[in-house]
Amino acid sequence: MVTEPNAALGRQGSRFGVPATDGRVLRAAAALERNGITVLRAADAAEAKRIVLDLIPQGAQVHLGASRSLEQSGITDEIEKSGRYDAIRPRVRRMDRQTQAAEIRRLISAPDVMLGSVHAVTETGSLVAASAGGGQLGPYAAGAGRVILVVGTQKIVSDLDEALRRIDEYAFPLEEARAQAAYGRHTGVNKVLIINRELTPGRITVVFVDEVLGF
Repeated sequence: MVTEPNAALGRQGSRFGVPATDGRVLRAAAALERNGITVLRAADAAEAKRIVLDLIPQGAQVHLGASRSLEQSGITDEIEKSGRYDAIRPRVRRMDRQTQAAEIRRLISAPDVMLGSVHAVTETGSLVAASAGGGQLGPYAAGAGRVILVVGTQKIVSDLDEALRRIDEYAFPLEEARAQAAYGRHTGVNKVLIINRELTPGRITVVFVDEVLGF
C-alpha cells in the first residue's frame, strides 16, 4: 500500500488523510457521472497504473502535471521513460525557454492527453485543483483533448467549502514541506480550478484509488 509522507497532521490528517468509505466513494462517483465525468475505480496504485495505461494508445501525445499521485503509482516514469508515448515534459526540458517560449506554451496548453490529479472531489460531483503556477489547470479545464485524473479516495469531501479547507489545512502544508525539501523554495495556493460539469462526453476520466495516494 502506498503511504503518504508526514502523515501526522493532527486533526487535519485524521480528517483528510484516510481513504473514504465505500458509500462515500459511490456517492461521489455517481455525482461525477451525472456531471459528465467518467469514473473508474482501482483497488490500489498498481491497478490504477494498469487502468490508466490501458486508456492511452501507444504513441499518443501525453502531458502530465507535477503530481505525487502519478509519481507514487509509477505512471510518471512509464509515460516519460518507457519510450512508448510522445511525452511532452521531457521534450520541453530540452527546449530553450528564452527562444522557444511560445512553442513551449502551446505544447503544454493543449496536449492530446493530460494526466494528473486533483486535491479534492466533492460528494456533489465537483473536482477541485490548486496550483502554484497554474500550468496544469488550463489543460484540465479545456485545453487537453482528454484528461485522466488519478485520485486517492482520501480526497473525497462533502462540498466545496470542505474542499477548500482540505487544500488549505492539509494538502498545502504537505506540498510546502515537499517543495522546501526538493527545491528549497516555497509553494502557494495561487490558482484554484473548480470543475462542476464536463460538457464533452468522455473527455474527463477520474480513476478513484482505494488507498491514500498523493496529497
